[in-house]
Amino acid sequence: MNTIRENIDRVLDKGRDASLLLIRLVLAYGFYEPVMGKWSDIGAVAQWFGEDLGLPFPLLNAYMAASVESLGVILLVLGLGVRLISLPLMVIMVVAITMVHWTHGFPAGDNGFEIPLYYLLMLFLLLTHGGGRYGIDACMTKKNCKDGAC
Repeated sequence: MNTIRENIDRVLDKGRDASLLLIRLVLAYGFYEPVMGKWSDIGAVAQWFGEDLGLPFPLLNAYMAASVESLGVILLVLGLGVRLISLPLMVIMVVAITMVHWTHGFPAGDNGFEIPLYYLLMLFLLLTHGGGRYGIDACMTKKNCKDGAC
């Protein structure tokens, strides 16, 4: 019985790196359109941050959010600095949940915090597990190169 479970675990463990790659790509895709919208009219974003959300230093915060999200898209796709970029992206998700989505409840259809929460959980997974073997981070370690990851 233990052998069957070990075999199942071994087979399923082979999908770990593919699942981390898919999570990275889904997150990058999810951040792409919003960040392009921010860059297309950063002044309007800063105005919204200041007037509607009451954030201090709205122009600075707009540039910081757009920059972190842009860098996040690139790094998540490349699998480079995945753990490092996950933390500031998580902060952005916490701010988005508390400042924008919380009052709308949970459902995504009502502009609730459902989607940012999912992003937050996926980013937490990447923070704790890294980006997996299919990325530049993995190719930079000798152990993974010996195992055929790159």
